[in-house]
Amino acid sequence: MNRKEIGLKLQELRGEKPRREVAEDLGIGLSTLRMYENGERNPRDEIKFKIAQYYNVSVADIFFGQQ
Repeated sequence: MNRKEIGLKLQELRGEKPRREVAEDLGIGLSTLRMYENGERNPRDEIKFKIAQYYNVSVADIFFGQQ
């Protein structure tokens, strides 16, 4: 999956939850989460794992389009 597709998936997973809340829960900056969701930047592997755990989905589902 490309960064834009990943960003859309992250936005979908976040739903109505405030971006600030998700960033704080993940221990990352608000601007960093915004960049992930806008497809401007890819997270490091350790952050990918945190995001997947947070949303209770697999890393592959979010970042590689697999389940």
